[in-house]
Amino acid sequence: MTQPPLHHLTKIVATLGPASDSLEMISKLATAGVDVFRLNFSHGSHEQQAEKIGFIRCIEETMSKPFGIIADLQGPKLRVGDILDEGIELIEGESYTLCLDEKIGDKNGCTLPHPEIFAVAKPDIELLLDDGKLRLRIKSIDSSVMKTEVICGGILKSHKGVNFPDCQLPIPALTDKDRQDLDFALQHNVDWIALSFVQHAQDLIEARGLIKGGARLIAKIEKPQAIVNFQEILENCDGIMIARGDLGVETPPELVPQTQKRLIKQCRKFGHPVIVATQMLESMTNSPTPTRAEASDVATALYDGADAVMLSAESASGKYPAEAVSMMRRIIISTEQDMQYRIDLQRDNFELTNQSNEAIVAAACKVAEVVQASAIIAYSQTGNTTRCAARHRPICPLLGLTPIIESARATTLLWGVHSIKTPDLVSLDEMVDKTVNLARQYGFAQDNDSLIITAGVPFGVPGHTNLLRLVKVGEKNIK
Repeated sequence: MTQPPLHHLTKIVATLGPASDSLEMISKLATAGVDVFRLNFSHGSHEQQAEKIGFIRCIEETMSKPFGIIADLQGPKLRVGDILDEGIELIEGESYTLCLDEKIGDKNGCTLPHPEIFAVAKPDIELLLDDGKLRLRIKSIDSSVMKTEVICGGILKSHKGVNFPDCQLPIPALTDKDRQDLDFALQHNVDWIALSFVQHAQDLIEARGLIKGGARLIAKIEKPQAIVNFQEILENCDGIMIARGDLGVETPPELVPQTQKRLIKQCRKFGHPVIVATQMLESMTNSPTPTRAEASDVATALYDGADAVMLSAESASGKYPAEAVSMMRRIIISTEQDMQYRIDLQRDNFELTNQSNEAIVAAACKVAEVVQASAIIAYSQTGNTTRCAARHRPICPLLGLTPIIESARATTLLWGVHSIKTPDLVSLDEMVDKTVNLARQYGFAQDNDSLIITAGVPFGVPGHTNLLRLVKVGEKNIK
C-alpha cells in the first residue's frame, strides 16, 4: 500500500486580522497548513473583509486547492456605560449601583444600558464584569435600579463587558449589525456562518431562515444556556464551535475540560464537525514558541476527537502568525501518529441510521481496513456522504470529490478530508478513471494499491449514495 504524503487530519482554522490581512501573509498561512480561514466581523469594515475574501480565492486558484471561509458574526455585546477618568476601583464588600439612566460612572455606580437584564435579574444572582475579573452580587432590583455587593473587586473602566451567566437573557442572537454582516457575507459566497450568543434552537432557526441555504451554519457555544440546550442546538445547525474563552467566563474553569469532551462526543455521534477554539497557542501572540501546556491543550482537543482547532489572536494580531500555524500543524501531526490517538478515535461506536449513504460509508470504512486500502474516495454532490465518512474516522486517507466548488470548500472543515473539485461525470467508468487518476495525482495511490470508491448512481442526484466499489489501481485500462 502506498504511504500517502504526510498531512494533518485535524483541520486548522486561522483567524485573519491586522497581522495577516495581506495577500503575501495569507499565502504563507495557506502554505503552512491552514484549511479554513475565519473572518471576525467584530473588527474591520466590509471593504476590508471583501479584500481578504478576494485574496483567499486568489490563493485558492493559484494552489488549485479549495479553502473554506467562516464569517463569524459579532452578536450582541453587553457593556457598562462611560466611567469617570481612567476607571474607578470597586472594593470587595462595598455596595455598587447599576442603573438604566445614562450617567458618568463613579465610585457609587454606573449605567448598565440593557433593560433586558433588569427584566430577568433577581436578588442573589451574580454579574461578571470585564471578562469575569470583577464580580457583583445583586442585593435588590427594580425596573431601572440594581443595587449590588462587590464580591471580587478591581478597576472598572468604560464600556467593559458584562456577563450574566445564571439567566437566559431575552436577547436575540442576531443584531442589526449582524444582519448587515450576514447579508454581506452571503453576497461574497462565504462557506460557513458562525452565530454568536446562541442560547437555544430558535436563535439558529431565525438565522437559517435568513441564510436560505447560502452557507452552512455554525453554532458558537459560549453561554451556559447553550450547554443546557445543546441537543436541540445540534439538531438545528451544521457545525459547532466550542468558544472556550467566553464559555470559560460564564462557566467555572474546572468544568470547561469535561464540557469540551462531552460536547465533542455528542457532535461526533450526531455527525457534525466541531471546532475547539480560543487561546490554544495564546503565548504565540508575542512569542515564537508556545508553552508546553498549550501544546498539551491542542493535543487534548485531538484526543477528544475534534474535527478542527482554531487560532484567534495568534494569527490575527500576533507577531508570529505563520509560525503559529506551523506549530499547530506540527502538534497535530505528532499527536495523530500516536497509536493512542487512533485507539481513542475508535473507542466510541455510533449507531447507524437507516439511510443508505451512511450504510454504504460504514461498509466502505470496514472494507478499507480489511483490504488495507490506500484511500477511500467519496464522490458526492453536496458533500454529505463525505461528512458521513469523516464521522467514522477511517483508518486511511479520505478524498472528498465533488463537481460543486461550494461543496468542496465546505468539506475542508471535516476531519481527514482532502477536498477536490472535479468535473461533472456522466458514466461509472469515467468516474472510476477520474477518481483513480486523482488519487495518483495527489500521491494517495500507485499501481496495485486498493481504493474504495463510494458514489451515487445515477450521477447528479443529491443524497443518493448507493455504490461501493473496490478498485485495484492499474487494472482494466485505468490510466
